[in-house]
Amino acid sequence: MTGTDRGNGTGDGAHERVRRSYDVVAEEYVARIGGELDGKPLDRALLAALAEQAGDGAVIADLGCGPGHVAGWLAERGPGVVGVDLSPAMVEIGRKRYPRVEFREGDLLGLPARDGEFDAAVALYSLIHLAPAELAPALAEIRRVLRPGALLLVSFHIGTEVRNLTEWWGHDVDVDFHFLQPAAVAAALREAGFRIEAELERAPYPHEAETRRSCLLARRED
Repeated sequence: MTGTDRGNGTGDGAHERVRRSYDVVAEEYVARIGGELDGKPLDRALLAALAEQAGDGAVIADLGCGPGHVAGWLAERGPGVVGVDLSPAMVEIGRKRYPRVEFREGDLLGLPARDGEFDAAVALYSLIHLAPAELAPALAEIRRVLRPGALLLVSFHIGTEVRNLTEWWGHDVDVDFHFLQPAAVAAALREAGFRIEAELERAPYPHEAETRRSCLLARRED
């Protein structure tokens, strides 16, 4: 897994395994991936479109923010940004690197945010650590923290497999990555109360893992 592949786990034991895994690789992660948006023009365009539509004075949530590089990129363009991640080590790095961003520890099944707090949100490769049964409650939780009409951008690896990683850049880890089908995620978003506004499928960039990726832009309906 490469790219902004971040997020929470599946159940208490899996949550702890994912948390430990990302804590272990946090420093290496930011060294290798902290500048990834420089080589991802389509991703930058989608993030810019979301920020523009969120409007002046918007507060955007980066859900599964990792070391905060996407949150920092957004903050440089004007919006207020709140980054949320399961890993305390990732949150600590983010706070040091991106002082304009507010960072909070938390996961997608219980976000540390008020109802309707955010004007938009991104969840880039953070749904991929959810068990299938957790996708619906996670999307409902994301909807809860968005104001009516707010945009949500999600991205994920396309497929049906589950990859378990036990070694990552020389570190011992234990984390599952669930590949997802765009039609299934779109259906889950609609069921959670979102309207799909744009769909993008792309091949990997040369510096990424060789997986096809899907990006869905959805809007919370009243």
